[in-house]
Formats: sequence, C-alpha cells, structure tokens
Amino acid sequence: METEKDIVNRVANSPLVTFDLEELYQPGERVLIDIRDQLFQELILREKDFRNFIRTTDWSAYKNKLVAITCSADAIIPHWAYMLLTSALQPYAQAIVFGSLQDLETKIFFEALSKVDWNKFVNAKVVVKGCSKVEVPAAVYVEATRLLMPCASSIMFGEPCSTVPVFKKSRAAS
Repeated sequence: METEKDIVNRVANSPLVTFDLEELYQPGERVLIDIRDQLFQELILREKDFRNFIRTTDWSAYKNKLVAITCSADAIIPHWAYMLLTSALQPYAQAIVFGSLQDLETKIFFEALSKVDWNKFVNAKVVVKGCSKVEVPAAVYVEATRLLMPCASSIMFGEPCSTVPVFKKSRAAS
C-alpha cells in the first residue's frame, strides 16, 4: 500500500525549465482602426476630407489602447495617410502598428521577447508551454524557438508531463 511519502512528483523534480509565453501577454484594449470609411466611394482617399477627419476626431478616446491601423478596401492609400493617423494617435495610444489585430498582437509579444533574459535558458531543457488562457500567435512560438536555440540544450512543446520534442543541440555543439 502506497502512502503519500511514496508518491514522487517527477515533473516537479525534473530539470525542465518551463517557458510560458502567456506570461509575456500585455493586457490592454486592442482596437482596429480601418480607414475604409474615410474613402470616397471606398476607392479614393481625398486629402482634404482625411485631414478634416484627423482634425475633428477625439483621439484621446484611444488613450492607453493598443491600436492597429489598416484599410480593408481594395484601394491605393498613400503612405502619408497612415503617417497622419499615427501622428494623431501617438500622444494617446500605448502601441500603434500597421496591419491587423493579429499583427498588433505579434508585435506586442515580439517586444516582450526582446526583453527576456535568455541567459536563464543556457544549457537548459526548455518546455515552451502549449496551453494558455490567451491566444499566442504562431509567429511568437517561431520567434521564441529561434531565440532559444542558441542557448537551450533542448526545446520541447507542451506541458512538462506531456511534451513534443522540437530541438536538441548536438553533442558536438555543446
């Protein structure tokens, strides 16, 4: 008969280091600004009308928000339009990117990855946690793998109790 003393948590006692990308998630409201509505017949951006839109919009409504700007219409938008929009948002928004909300999320995670101390993963057996409460873009897993490879001895995906091997440093490279 086993007692509590006999039960050993092998996961807790293993040399695995868990890298939880969810911990890099930056809270905040994500907003998409689509300038499609500012186009004449959804085809043409009129500078005078667009400048009026920029001047009359209350940009303080975007204070501390994470903003993606795009145009979903099949129209040629001059780059200065996105520059004007950015200059209006900059004093208020926490982050601004050109693209989709997915592009915004990726940029936010990439910035967080750039601040990670990768030295803590030197020669470590790293498990990049697979389950999370927030959606982590696939591009972030790719970037995390790229950044871990030079330092980790091995990289796995999943949970410490159930992993998928991803990378193992060759003995010659150690």
